[in-house]
Amino acid sequence: MPAQKRQMKLGVSMIGLGYHVAAWRHPDVPADGSPNIRHSVDVAQTAERGKLDMVFLADAVGIREYDEPPGALCRFSNSSRFEPITLLAALSMATQRIGLVATLSTTYSEPFHVARQFASLDHLSGGRAGWNVVTSVTPMEAQNFNYETTPDYDKRYGRAAEFVEVVRGLWDCWEDDAFVRDKTSGVFFDPARLHVLNHKGEHFSVRGPINIPRTPQGHPVIVQAGASEQGQEMAAATADVVFAASASIENAQKYYASVKGRLAKYGRLPGQLHIMPGIMAVVGRSAQEAQDKYGELQALIDPKVGLSQLAASLGDLSAYDLDGPVPDDKINPRMRSRAALMLDMARRNNLTIRQLYLAVAAGNGHHVAVGSAKQVADVMEHWFTHEAADGFNYVPAALPGGIKDFVDLVVPELQRRGLFRTEYEGATLRDNLGLPKPVNRHTARPMHKAV
Repeated sequence: MPAQKRQMKLGVSMIGLGYHVAAWRHPDVPADGSPNIRHSVDVAQTAERGKLDMVFLADAVGIREYDEPPGALCRFSNSSRFEPITLLAALSMATQRIGLVATLSTTYSEPFHVARQFASLDHLSGGRAGWNVVTSVTPMEAQNFNYETTPDYDKRYGRAAEFVEVVRGLWDCWEDDAFVRDKTSGVFFDPARLHVLNHKGEHFSVRGPINIPRTPQGHPVIVQAGASEQGQEMAAATADVVFAASASIENAQKYYASVKGRLAKYGRLPGQLHIMPGIMAVVGRSAQEAQDKYGELQALIDPKVGLSQLAASLGDLSAYDLDGPVPDDKINPRMRSRAALMLDMARRNNLTIRQLYLAVAAGNGHHVAVGSAKQVADVMEHWFTHEAADGFNYVPAALPGGIKDFVDLVVPELQRRGLFRTEYEGATLRDNLGLPKPVNRHTARPMHKAV
C-alpha cells in the first residue's frame, strides 16, 4: 500500500474582529463582535465546517497596546475581548471536532490553576484542548499584578520552562484508570494510581495532585510561539505545535530548520512537532476581487494606528518623515524577535516608515497572500513542500468574512490537491494532528484490595 501523502495542519487565529488593525471599521464587520458570543460561535463553526484542526485564541492579561503616538490607543478594537478559557468552554458546547487552543501566560499565572483549567477544558470538549504557552512582555500587564515592570527576558523564560514542567507533572498525577468508582467495594479511586507531585524548584513549590482525572488526551496539546533562542529551545523540548511568524519563506525556512534541528537532543523526531506559520490570506474569486478587498482595509488605516504598530518594537517614530527610511538603530528589548522581523522586512524591501506600517498593520509580522484561491494555495503549497511549514495558522484580516472566504475558497482548493483532509481523522485534537497520547510517567500498579 502506498504511503499516505503528507497533509497540512490548519488552524485559525480568531482574535477579536480580525488581525487587520482597521478591520473593525469595515462595513461588513460587526464592531461589537468581540464581546458577542454569537460572533465567536459563527467563526468556530465555520472553521469546523472547513475541517480545520483548531481555533486559536491569542490573549494578553490586560490592554497592552501603547498609546504611541498619543491618540492611537482609542482607535484599536483589541481593548475588548473575552477571557479565553471562558470563551473556549462555551465554544466546546457549540462544536464537536475542532481543537480549542488558548493563550495563558506563565508570567502572572500559577501552574496549578493552568493545569486544572486546561484539564477541565479537555474533559468538557472530549479531548480538544490546547494551551499556548507565552510569557508576558509589557509593563501594562505587569502593573495589573503588583509589579511596575515585567521580569527580565531570561527570568521570564526560566520561569516558563519550569512552569510547563510542573503543569505536565500535574497532568500525570492520576493514571488513566485511577478512578474505578466501584460501588460494590466502596472504592472511588485506586490509591496506587495516584501520585503526589511534590515539585520543588527555583520558581515553584507545588505539592499536587490536581483535583481532576487525567484528561482524554493525557496532556492537552502544548502550543508555543516564541521566536527567540530561549523560545525555540523551549519549543523543541516541550511543544507539540509552534505558531510561528515569518514574513518571507526564507525566514520561515531558517526558523523551521533551527527548531527541527534541536529536537534530536530531546529524543524527539521531526514529526512530533508541527510548525505552523501564520498566514494572512485575503482571498477572492478572482485576483482583482482579492486586491479590492485588501485595498478597502488598507485605506481604513489611521496613520496613528499604523505608527503604533511599530512603536512596541521599534519605538515611537512619529517624529520621522513617514515617507522616509526606517531608522535601523531602534530596537526595543521587550520585543527583540519581532523588532528583528520588522527591520529585516524594511531593509529587504527598501520600505519607508509608511510602507512598513502598512505591511505590518496588515499581517502583524506574518506573511500576507492576496489573490485567488489558486494563488493563495500555490503559496501555501510552496511553503509546505519546501521545508518552511507543516501547515498554517490562518490569521484572518477581518471576521467573520475572512474565515468564510478561506473555508469556501481556499480549503476546497487544498483538498483538490490532496494537501488537506476531507474528514477529521479522530475525535481529539491529538488524533487530528497525528500526535500520540503521552504515556503517563508513572508505571501502572495493581489495584489495592479494599480494606
